[in-house]
Parts: sequence; structure tokens; C-alpha cells
Amino acid sequence: MKASRIAAAGAVSGIAVLVLSAPAFAHVSVQPEGTAAKGGYAVVDFKVPNERDNASTTKLEVNFPTDHPLASVMPQPVPGWKAEVTKSKLDKPLESHGKQLTEVVTKVTWTADGKGVEPGYFQKFPVSVGALPEDADQLVFKAIQTYSNKEVVRWIEVPQEGQEEPETPAPVLQLAAAEDDAHGAAGSSDAKAEDTGADAQNTAADSSASDSGSGDSSDTTARVLGIVGIVVGAAGVGYGVLAGRRRDSGTAA
Repeated sequence: MKASRIAAAGAVSGIAVLVLSAPAFAHVSVQPEGTAAKGGYAVVDFKVPNERDNASTTKLEVNFPTDHPLASVMPQPVPGWKAEVTKSKLDKPLESHGKQLTEVVTKVTWTADGKGVEPGYFQKFPVSVGALPEDADQLVFKAIQTYSNKEVVRWIEVPQEGQEEPETPAPVLQLAAAEDDAHGAAGSSDAKAEDTGADAQNTAADSSASDSGSGDSSDTTARVLGIVGIVVGAAGVGYGVLAGRRRDSGTAA
């Protein structure tokens, strides 16, 4: 009896753990591909699992934060889904790359062209976003998930630090610390590359000059030797002629 009671209690505990932990992995979430650093740009994936056994997810609406508007929002095409981008006017213009923006993307809606996300599957919806705010540690994206049986789940509850996770939490993107000045680092690398290239060019020029000097020296030496050879040859010819005349003169006497 005691063993059976322990087994039953263990089974109940296991079921309770599964039920309580289900929302932790089954809700709509957002994660960056790589790092989402403050002040930078990133590609983020909205992950949508299907929580139903008798219906498919056919629509997803993601609302972008209005307290930290993003100047650039570009969804990546997803096969089998149609993306619709909604823009809204800003109360205060946003400056981006030297331009004043009066409206930004406030919502992206994906609608399935076919079966959608069927039971037992999930789907990722990638979006390029930026520039990420420098004065925030996270961004909250409230999402609405619609099923083929017309059921609607609103993932809009904002998780609070120190409290239990709500039943339908909104997707939250955690922002990493701002990275070092990548442009400066790149500029430093470029400068080093330019210096290296300049040194290589100077070395090549010096080598070329050295080769040129060696060539000139060789040409001069060859010319001198040629002239000396000509002079010696001429002297030999002259000496031969003179000696012949002397022999002819002696014979005649």
C-alpha cells in the first residue's frame, strides 16, 4: 500500500510539474539571431508554437513598442505566409541617419496562405529591426495568435521582475550592452591595412630602385669593357700592320 501511494503521489507531482511548466515553453516568444545590442541593428525571430491538438495557427499579429519606436522594421518573407506592415504617425518625429521620420512601423501581421502552423509544429517569423534604443534594457512586443477554429490568444501581459510569469506573457527582447565602436575598430583596421600597403609599396619601390641601380651599373661596366676591348683590338691591328711593314722593309734591303 505504501509503495502504491508513493507511486501515485509521484505521478501526480510529475503531472503538476508538466502542467505548470507548459506555459514556459509554449508561449509566443522573441529571440535575436546573434546579439541584440543597444544602439545597433539585429534580426529577431518571433517563435510561434501551436498549443492546440485540433486547430492550426493561421494568423499572428505583433505590435511594436511605441515608447521606443524603431526606425527600421523589415520582415523576412516566410513561405506560406503573407506579411502586412502597418505604420502609424509619431507624436514626436524620430531622427534616423540624419532624417526626420514622422511615422514608423507599429504592427506586423502574418496570415497563412495555406494550413498555417499545424498541431505539433512551430514557426519562426524573422524581422530585421533597428536602431535599438540605447536607454532601455528590453523591448516588449505584444502579440495576438489566432487559430483556425477562430480561437484568439492574446500574449500581452508584461512580465514583472520578482513576480511569477503571467499566464499569457508578452514576448520580451532582452538588449545586450552596447558594443564597442565597430566603425572605429574597422577604421583602425583599415588604417593598419593602409599602412601595411604603403610599407609594401615603399619596399617595392626601394627594391625597384635598387634593381634599377644595379642594372645601370651593369650597363656601365659592359660599356666600359666594350670600349676597352675595341681599343685593345685596334691597337693589336695597328701593331700587326706595323710589324708587317718592318718585315717587308727588311726583306727588300
